[in-house]
Amino acid sequence: MLFVLFALWIIALGLMMIDPRSSTMRWMSAVVFTGGFGALAAVLSENFIPYIQQTVPNPSIASLLYNFMGLCSLISYYGLPYSFAMLSLTYNTFWQKPKLRTWLPFALLVPPIACLLFTPSYTEEMPIAFPVVATWAFPYILIGAGLILTKKERLPALKQTHLFTCLALLPPILCVGVLNYVMPSFGFYRMWVYHVWILAFVVPFFVYTFFKYGFLGMRLLIERRKLDSTLRAITSGTAILNHAIKNDVGKMRLFLEKMKQHAEDTEQTELIQDIDVVMNASMHIRDMISRVHEQTQELPLRVSPVHLTALLQDVTPPLHPYLAKIQVHQNVPDTLKLLLDPIQFAETLTNVLMNAAEAMPSGGELTIRAFQAKKNIVIEVKDTGMGMDKSVLKQVLEPFYTTKSGSRNNFGLGLAYCYSVMKKHGGSLELSSEPGKGTSVFLIFPGNRLQT
Repeated sequence: MLFVLFALWIIALGLMMIDPRSSTMRWMSAVVFTGGFGALAAVLSENFIPYIQQTVPNPSIASLLYNFMGLCSLISYYGLPYSFAMLSLTYNTFWQKPKLRTWLPFALLVPPIACLLFTPSYTEEMPIAFPVVATWAFPYILIGAGLILTKKERLPALKQTHLFTCLALLPPILCVGVLNYVMPSFGFYRMWVYHVWILAFVVPFFVYTFFKYGFLGMRLLIERRKLDSTLRAITSGTAILNHAIKNDVGKMRLFLEKMKQHAEDTEQTELIQDIDVVMNASMHIRDMISRVHEQTQELPLRVSPVHLTALLQDVTPPLHPYLAKIQVHQNVPDTLKLLLDPIQFAETLTNVLMNAAEAMPSGGELTIRAFQAKKNIVIEVKDTGMGMDKSVLKQVLEPFYTTKSGSRNNFGLGLAYCYSVMKKHGGSLELSSEPGKGTSVFLIFPGNRLQT
């Protein structure tokens, strides 16, 4: 059981450290921590207390350890089903109504508190009144598993994450429910010894799905944090570089103009041409770094209520030459109004629409629609272009990554800029693509951006 204890608490600490602000992560960590307390109680009972009794025959120490073991056991038996019920409610947000969210957590505490107060005291042979506790603990686990399983993900990027979250989480928690509560109610005690075998299969699967596909959205969160860090470094670096190059180019132009004036006075035609080449090259360098800086600088948001249909009407006319061969379908409610920065979001929409148009040089269909997904407002831009494979999709948000190698004015910063704008709005940008079938870009705003 020592392996189970360390495995559970290491996983719990990892979950808490990844995103302590997420209520889902906190409750998931609580589930694993409370399970670890059960493993700690088993280690005390099987190993530590017998060793202390043999080496330090002190009744008071043994009694203290016995009471601590009982506390750990009760935390596990009562805390795990409650924590899992709360995890399922935060993971599947159907219940996120203010009144329900206020009283339901307290209502779920009533059965465990009642069992603590009115059932027989803890003994090592019978730590809890299994038939009584099972009447609420196993339904908590069963209903919670159902809530997690039936969660609907409308964004393709999150559907696979949800699938592997279910596979990594639900089988072990259902086994725990059966072994810890149901079977002891029928007289089959100490079934927890089989948890070692469950963990032996679950931990490798958990680690694999965590790094390969993500668990509770953790891999996506880690990737986004790395991207945020990269964007901050680029913003700072390009600002310094832009300032330094502008200063040096200014000095170069000053001396080149003096040299050109001297060449003109002395009628050195060839030297004048050479100076013009150098001056044009220096201006080209300055313009390039300025364009990079414009796409990476951290501009503050200036938000105002904006009708999305009106914004689209402003954005699409300049793109008509690029959309001439493309059928555009728009499904955006006329009443949809969001609190956003109209200039920066217009630039974001322009970038996304231009990418879609460039993916369909021979024509196709472009669909712009808006819908609500859980508490978020999602704007989807979908094309029927060439699409991207998984290797490209993983890199497409990275700054300076581009698939348009033939374009001199493309620096691979368009989607990185779009992601940065959405991040500043408290939202995110997701992509879904398949070679030969097209690409969908999801611009996701938090629900508090919706204006009524």
